[in-house]
Amino acid sequence: MWMLAATLALMAGANEPLEEIVVTSQRLGLIGTATSASQGVVVNNELALAPAFRPGQLLETVPGLDVTSHSGEGKANQYLLRGYNLDHGTNLGISVDGMSVNEPTHAHGQGYADVNFLVPELATDIHYAKGTYYAPEGDFSSVGAVHIAYLDRLSPIATATMGTLGFQRLFSGGSIARGEGNWLGALELQHYNGPWNHADDQRKINAALRYSAGDERNGYSWTAMLYHGTWNSTTDQPERAYSEGLIDRYGSLDPADGGHAQRASLSAQYHAVRWEGQLQANAYMIDNQLTLWNNFTHYLLDPVNGDQEAQHEGRTTLGAGADYSRTDHLFGHTNDWTIGVQLRHDSLAVSRLPTLDRVPLPASDSPLGFKESDQVHLSAVGLYFQSTTHWNSWLRSVLGAREDFQSGADAGTNQGSANAALFEPKGSLIFTPADTTEIYLSAGRGFHSDDLRGVTQARGAPLLATQVGQEIGLRQQFTRRIAATLALFSLDAQSETTYNPDIGQDEAGPASRRRGFELNLTVQATRWLELYASYSANHARFKTPFDDGTGHLGTYLPNAPFATGSLTTYVKNLGSWSGALEYRYLGAFPLSSDDVVQGHGYGEWNGDVHRTLGHRWSASLGVYNLLGVRADAAEFWYVDRLPGEPAAGVADLHRHPLEPRAFRLSLSKDL
Repeated sequence: MWMLAATLALMAGANEPLEEIVVTSQRLGLIGTATSASQGVVVNNELALAPAFRPGQLLETVPGLDVTSHSGEGKANQYLLRGYNLDHGTNLGISVDGMSVNEPTHAHGQGYADVNFLVPELATDIHYAKGTYYAPEGDFSSVGAVHIAYLDRLSPIATATMGTLGFQRLFSGGSIARGEGNWLGALELQHYNGPWNHADDQRKINAALRYSAGDERNGYSWTAMLYHGTWNSTTDQPERAYSEGLIDRYGSLDPADGGHAQRASLSAQYHAVRWEGQLQANAYMIDNQLTLWNNFTHYLLDPVNGDQEAQHEGRTTLGAGADYSRTDHLFGHTNDWTIGVQLRHDSLAVSRLPTLDRVPLPASDSPLGFKESDQVHLSAVGLYFQSTTHWNSWLRSVLGAREDFQSGADAGTNQGSANAALFEPKGSLIFTPADTTEIYLSAGRGFHSDDLRGVTQARGAPLLATQVGQEIGLRQQFTRRIAATLALFSLDAQSETTYNPDIGQDEAGPASRRRGFELNLTVQATRWLELYASYSANHARFKTPFDDGTGHLGTYLPNAPFATGSLTTYVKNLGSWSGALEYRYLGAFPLSSDDVVQGHGYGEWNGDVHRTLGHRWSASLGVYNLLGVRADAAEFWYVDRLPGEPAAGVADLHRHPLEPRAFRLSLSKDL
């Protein structure tokens, strides 16, 4: 880790005078404000330096969160956190610029959270929270919640990037002052092939237009975004296809897999000092279009045409929210309280149908014998209240309550309706025995919603699946430059989501229980050097034995990692140099429910070096998988069938390889 720092120091010049130390990491300043040891902030300059191979990996700046991909760059990432395989977002609530990204009753995965529309240059200040203890956090947020803000102002800049594996990217953006505020515009164009024999041929366009005015206390903004992407997919492939020479490491048994997506949104935010408190409000409208062509089981269901199917949806989401915060003095104690409401309505047409080379098959030609088409309406209302009482100099309490109500109706194949309400008490006691130490005791109830189609078809899925969590945490400021957090957590889930490869979707499964700990360390070693380390160990089990469909029966949760971790060095403003070097670690994990078959996990080094060149030019070099590790980004265990194999298929390891070493060189001009 010190090699990068030493190299940049020599380049910057040893005789350069040292400036006053400025601590930029808000991880070092949360004593007195945090609700738990699992809350934090990632500031803008750390996001700018993060060596992210794909936009979703900016979220890996959240401690303990692993973000990977198992099928094409245009698809939503796979998220892993605290012993959870969160799939595409089932228990990780993500919002960007105030808009919820997760999508319920999705064509591919419940809570699907695709952040490919995220423009890295516009992202700022990630706020994160893990656990069930925060009243403002609703659906899909029980394991973790990540809130990404967008900039109001951006110095005009143009960037061109070229890289190995067919990577090309153009970005241009900037803001100008007009009227009482600022206009900001940004445009991103990207193409990427990857190492695959059948190239990803990802083509992406992102555009954003924003007007904002005011300051942190009083102001408003409105934002329009447009994203369009198309890609091919090399999904996870069976191990025997490699060993028998049917495909090589980067090959695919069905190169027709792929997808296209489009997202358009319009959002507005408002905040103002009102009635001796702070009022915040937002509203948004999102149009999402997605089609995925997937063939996971190959010839298991259709021995003639293969098992490729199209998953399609067209969705319109309307959302709004408001909260009011104020500080009062009650019975001699300072009390900070917040009351809020969140509203959301989704209207969607979602379907599955068999295809061959992306062309729909007539029902008479397909033994699969299905054609699902659903017209779904979902409504959600969340009301919450949270109060922080400062009892004395060493004790404060955070008590909250939340009430969620959801209803849905399906007029299609899975016809039916359902509704449910859930009351969620939440609370924390925070002890501050010294100015440099805080101890947290936290508990609360949360939930994730389940796919309405599974609920209406009486598959055992509750519409709102409860999750109850507890945590003991410690936040220690050793010096003004060194801080650490330790969290011991548990989480009990009423219904665990499990993956069904036959339909390429999540399903509601048995109840589960997780225990674990997470340790984070921040060291601001010098004015220009920061070190950050995170490690989480997890124990995850079903509460009853689970048949994973491959002849294995047990209580292990498939794809739930035993451990995750990261180690990052940030070099900031060392003369004309800056950069980051990151080690990301995903530990082993069970693939079968009895842990007889295990996934291997991997460790990977990534780095980014930036230099200002003068005359408003700058350059950066990103190196990913620095050591060229041959590993698998994702592994699964399920039954599929290749031509000539028994009709019942074969249980096998399926893997999606990690990309080999890659380089990306960027040249930027301040305009």
